[in-house]
Amino acid sequence: MDETSQKIIDAAMILVRDRGYVATTTKEIAKAAGVNECTLFRKFKNKKDIVLQGVSQAQWRAGVTQDIFKQVTWDLQTDVEMFMRAYMDRMTPDFVNLSIGLRAPQLYEETSPMIMKVPQAFLTSFTDYLKQMYERGKIAQADFEALSLTIFSATFGYTFLSASFGDRLSPVEKEDYIKQSAQMFIKGLEK
Repeated sequence: MDETSQKIIDAAMILVRDRGYVATTTKEIAKAAGVNECTLFRKFKNKKDIVLQGVSQAQWRAGVTQDIFKQVTWDLQTDVEMFMRAYMDRMTPDFVNLSIGLRAPQLYEETSPMIMKVPQAFLTSFTDYLKQMYERGKIAQADFEALSLTIFSATFGYTFLSASFGDRLSPVEKEDYIKQSAQMFIKGLEK
């Protein structure tokens, strides 16, 4: 990817994040990228093409990959907290807003597989972790996929609500939420 194309992609993704896909124009993208609209169309077919190339880049998916969940200690409390924190640290309000912007009906069929890579990275990693904890005799047999979905839903919910409302909805701080959620989750797993 050449530098000009990347500038165009970055400008488009920021505008989609801030204004939504429908409200973003190619003229605005070109201006934000510091190029003229002709250059934009020499590099890309249309606005949709720019955004689809952007969403295919890991940097525009908050860097949430399975690699960020590798620092396990095999202590359930510590590790549940690590999974939640790793996701929350990367899924900032900007990325939540971008994710919302990428759900425009004109894009959703093409963007949804890319958007799903974020929760899939969490769910796959956490499910595998729980299976290994079971194999090590540290937790009882359970539906590990359902348990992974439970902890991901709690993590996603807090992240989304915090990005949307800040502390106006609830004054609970992120670290307190992580610790309390992990403790409650673990109590449900106790043999």
